[in-house]
Amino acid sequence: MPTFTVRNVPEEVHRALKVRAAQHGRSAEAEIRAILETAVKPENRVRMGQLMMEIAREAGITEEEAAMIEQSRDRTPAEPMEFS
Repeated sequence: MPTFTVRNVPEEVHRALKVRAAQHGRSAEAEIRAILETAVKPENRVRMGQLMMEIAREAGITEEEAAMIEQSRDRTPAEPMEFS
């Protein structure tokens, strides 16, 4: 699993993070992971597959056709591009 190192975190931010972690009953490291996940994967984000299914239904695709499409969807995460 990838790791991050964050340097030069202000002392007051570090203290606030530890307090927030304690309030949530987890370590500072677990709290940072939770903050990062919330930041990059908000609950109300647009999910491409769901958006495409919505468009397909508006275009007249039947429920049976939509179910077949849904079953065949590839749910593996996309790999980031690499530039050499």
